Amino acid sequence: MSKRRGGKTLWSLVAVAVLVAAVVTAAGIFPFRQLIAERRSVAQAQETLLALRAENERLAGEVAILETDGEVERLAREQFGLVRSGEAAFVVVAPAGEEAAGPEPEPTLNDPGEQPWWRDLWSFLTGSDLVRNG
Repeated sequence: MSKRRGGKTLWSLVAVAVLVAAVVTAAGIFPFRQLIAERRSVAQAQETLLALRAENERLAGEVAILETDGEVERLAREQFGLVRSGEAAFVVVAPAGEEAAGPEPEPTLNDPGEQPWWRDLWSFLTGSDLVRNG
């Protein structure tokens, strides 16, 4: 009977050890996820800042160009069909019943929620589910 009691004790100790290991692992995963997610957020914010600075520089250059008389005249001709006195303006119209060709629609991606279970698990473990892209 003591052999049987010793086996139960051993399995009880193993079960407790496994439970403790699971709790310690779970307690470590959540702060780790948060730390990785915050680092990703900072990296994304820095990328966004760089992109916005580049966009600001581009727009400042565009403003400088728009302040010239030649650019104002070009825009008035292209966008509003304005002409100088003595010039004639022509407009090309598509024949009746025909539609003007427009850009083709962009292909759509699969539903972003559709991904294998292991990617969901990896996203959870690395904290990437806490950070939005873009």
